[in-house]
Amino acid sequence: MILTVNRKSWNLDSEFIILGILNVTPDSFSDGGKFLDSENAIEHGLQLIEQGADWIDIGAESTRPGSDPVSADEEWNRVEPVISGLLLRKPELILSIDTTKAIIAKKAVLAGCSVVNDISGGTFDPEMLATVSTLNVPFILMHTGGQPKTMQEKPVYQNVTAEVRTFLQKQAEKAKSAGITSIILDPGFGFGKTLEHNYQLLNGLDQICSLGFPVLAGISRKKMIGEVTGKRPEDRVTGSRTAETIAALKGARLFRVHDVAETLDMTKVLSAYLKAGQNK
Repeated sequence: MILTVNRKSWNLDSEFIILGILNVTPDSFSDGGKFLDSENAIEHGLQLIEQGADWIDIGAESTRPGSDPVSADEEWNRVEPVISGLLLRKPELILSIDTTKAIIAKKAVLAGCSVVNDISGGTFDPEMLATVSTLNVPFILMHTGGQPKTMQEKPVYQNVTAEVRTFLQKQAEKAKSAGITSIILDPGFGFGKTLEHNYQLLNGLDQICSLGFPVLAGISRKKMIGEVTGKRPEDRVTGSRTAETIAALKGARLFRVHDVAETLDMTKVLSAYLKAGQNK
């Protein structure tokens, strides 16, 4: 399986992609407020690249459980100077825009972003799929169990893996029908799911990967790690890498992370392991 973004290609049989997280928000669960200043955000983004990130995923609206939405104007005012500042410093940089709004997706891609990452999988904004199709960029399609404000109140599934798989399959078909040719699936760990749901989903992640699309795992520092380890977000590095290793062995090839250097070591070892299996 080959994934190409902005003229760079990865062979996902044995290669991994690291997305460095850059939250330009006051209220994200791990780093809210740290990078709301655009200069701080730009410097942090460049540091993530130096540490080994393949691209930077920029979000300007927190989607942590209980968070409130922001207007499109506020979202764009936060993110635009960071996009332009990063690309001014590194024009070849790959950026993805983390948004549920079609207008923000369009503005961000026209400003230089190469990927659209939508936590709703194109369901919050009815214009999103058609917009991404016209932009001709890869689309990260995620499952969310409801709106961020209320998604963790009482999430219920009969079979979380089967239901997430069905949603992703149906939404990917809608995206393809809309004309989107490059689709990445994200099962949405922590989005409308209990601790048990998250680990059931991790255990059955191979069923998501069997759909035949590249799969992204966004596990870094999440509550599903903290509830098991008892650690604060900034101390969840080892737990995060452990869960991501499981995800990789199940078939995930993209990781959206806070701790790039540690993830790079993990993916180097995993790549060597996979290549050894291919060369038996």
